[in-house]
Amino acid sequence: MTDRPLSGKTALVTGSGRNIGRAIALRLAQLGCNVVVNGSSDAAACDDTAARVTAEGAQALVAMGDLGRAEDVARIAEEARARFGAVDILVNNAARRPHKPFLEMTDDDWHATVDIALTGTFRTCRAFLPDMVDRKWGRIINFAGMKAIKGYYEGAPISAAKHGVWGLTKALSTEFAAHGITANVISPGQIRKETATADDPARAATIPAGFMGQPDDIAAVAGFLASPEARFVTGQMIAVNGGEAT
Repeated sequence: MTDRPLSGKTALVTGSGRNIGRAIALRLAQLGCNVVVNGSSDAAACDDTAARVTAEGAQALVAMGDLGRAEDVARIAEEARARFGAVDILVNNAARRPHKPFLEMTDDDWHATVDIALTGTFRTCRAFLPDMVDRKWGRIINFAGMKAIKGYYEGAPISAAKHGVWGLTKALSTEFAAHGITANVISPGQIRKETATADDPARAATIPAGFMGQPDDIAAVAGFLASPEARFVTGQMIAVNGGEAT
């Protein structure tokens, strides 16, 4: 494999203004990929990510938008195609994770989470899969999360949404494998935020590896899944969690 195996490819990384999303955007840029940076509100953070992508020798486009809104997803797709022609790699990282007792939840609480994490993932996949089918190559990388799969305390909407994302990913992996398209899920464990200078000792003590992960640990796996070398990996959930039980 060359040191820039994704040269000529374009990726959209949702929620890439900071933390895991930003680390993935930079990893893909290091692999030669142009990156569409996305966030829903913090344009300054997304501009900073784009500047870092450019510093890696790749091209960047900032396309702000709320994945919970169909019109925003359509506009993001239009902007990405206008700049790069198509999106070859789709990373659905954006999500909301509010905490609230189930019996206090309103319909608005439910939809505010599910519309981004699950319906937004559906919308982005629907928007960009036609280009991947035409090119006979594509990578879809979605996100779950250990607590989302096991059951998120006072987080029923995100648990339900992420279970749905897993089901959606399995269905896509089956339907589009013959088109040269893979679809996988990354399930992160306890990840230290990029602004933290040290692990939370109490949390680190619960992890068999003895330390919390960092955004770059997730980005490394995303980089592999996006690469040509991962052509035979599809329909899988990959836990990156230091050995915690899933």
